[in-house]
Amino acid sequence: MKIGELARQAACPVETVRYYEREQLLPAALRDLNNNYRHYDQRHLEQLVFVRRCRSLEMTHDEIRELLAARREPDAGCSAIDGLIEAHLEHVRTRMMELQALEAELNDLRGRCDAARATRHCGILHELDHKAPPAREQSAAHGSHVAGRLHGTDVNGSA
Repeated sequence: MKIGELARQAACPVETVRYYEREQLLPAALRDLNNNYRHYDQRHLEQLVFVRRCRSLEMTHDEIRELLAARREPDAGCSAIDGLIEAHLEHVRTRMMELQALEAELNDLRGRCDAARATRHCGILHELDHKAPPAREQSAAHGSHVAGRLHGTDVNGSA
């Protein structure tokens, strides 16, 4: 099948397929010698669906690569997979706590200005101008697994 059909069957943009190939999350397609079109098979579709499912769970590309490697060893033990999921779950829990702290901070900020007034008297702007960034921003800057957001999205906003 051609790239458009693969993308359609996996419910993602064509550019996402190309992106996953570049990131080596999807094996390179065979190329037609006459027109250089990519040709994909059922194996590509299955792996693309697997990768997209992992991305929907906010897994990083490295985590997905580990899972793909594990899939290639069907008789190996799955303790490494269990450990990967447990670590990912801990990252999600950490991010949830960060988001709850962010929500509290935003609620506090919103409470600083509850009336229609000139922006020079806006409590929100005053607070943003004069308060140091919270400590959680510093931890995010040091390579946190979930710095600032849960892994984000891929090309064209797809997971």
